[in-house]
Amino acid sequence: MEKTELIQKAKLAEQAERYDDMAACMKVVTEQGSELSNEEHNLLSVAYKNVGGGRRSAWRVISSIKQKTDTSDKELQLIKDYREKVESELPSICTTVLELLDKYLIANANNPESKIFYLKMKGDYFRYLAEVACGDDRKQTIDNSQGAYQEAFDISKKEMQPTHPIRLVLALNFSVFYYEILNNPELACTLAKTAFDKAIAELDTLNEDSYKDSTLIMQLLRDNLTLWTSDSAGEECDAAERQRTKCIQGVILLPLKKPFYSSPFLIPFGFPIAKKPIHVYGINCL
Repeated sequence: MEKTELIQKAKLAEQAERYDDMAACMKVVTEQGSELSNEEHNLLSVAYKNVGGGRRSAWRVISSIKQKTDTSDKELQLIKDYREKVESELPSICTTVLELLDKYLIANANNPESKIFYLKMKGDYFRYLAEVACGDDRKQTIDNSQGAYQEAFDISKKEMQPTHPIRLVLALNFSVFYYEILNNPELACTLAKTAFDKAIAELDTLNEDSYKDSTLIMQLLRDNLTLWTSDSAGEECDAAERQRTKCIQGVILLPLKKPFYSSPFLIPFGFPIAKKPIHVYGINCL
């Protein structure tokens, strides 16, 4: 099948919400070996985010049920077995994406923006693996995620303005990695606050095209900071409230109070208010 036909089929699959088909099309496009356009890498990102996102959400829900359920040993075993089934599906998805990133995408990235995008994506998918991994495997996965995020972060500081949406999204996801995976709220808050403050200082330089995207991500950074600092101050936060924070194809994001439709780069989503993730420059906010 020709590349143009695969792209058309991927777009059709997205409209039909058949994300496995969408991912399969974009996998073939990627394996053809040429550098992807912004539209193409956004399609790839959206496809696999939705394929993996359903499993991640299901795993969280089942884990929550297991913790809260006061039931018989037989029923608990049923919950455990089902969680393990869902858990076993995620590594295959993540491994596929990571192989595409290492073999084709990062190697073929000819500009800093694309390289940062792909390295952030690499950090995200190793982070997803870390959510369900254990033992030595988890430690190595965490190291891989942190390494990819850090490399992307270092490049972004040299090549992008503090208000660039991709740089802000990277800071958002990286800070969530520190908070959720490394259990280090101090570093998470420092990273998020620094990114927010630097963007605020240059907000008047934003052009109209990226203003709404950048300010939305800044809102998410600020909301996370509010939650994290109140947590560290010892304020009680029940499980339902904690579940309101989520990751952007990796990082924790708070749901919007209302759908955000004003930018063509954003797909209305929110957790749990909307059904799809906020999507900024191909980066999903969940």
